[in-house]
Amino acid sequence: MTNTNATNLRKNLFEYLNSAIEFNDIVTVNTKKGNAVILSEQEYNGLIETLYLTSIPGMKERLEEGVEATLEDCVDFKW
Repeated sequence: MTNTNATNLRKNLFEYLNSAIEFNDIVTVNTKKGNAVILSEQEYNGLIETLYLTSIPGMKERLEEGVEATLEDCVDFKW
């Protein structure tokens, strides 16, 4: 995670955006009125998807079961 202030962000905006996009770096920008966060669209979409999946009743438990499953627990599925 990278921290900066608004002045440095203005001076180096392209570098901060590139860092967020290329390296999934999260950039925190400190201002007098509060802080803001810059993150890549890919990172944002991942967070939104995670929030959506964990909002479905029982989905969190099913995902945890899936993470702990072995190959022997899996069923071969034909489309």
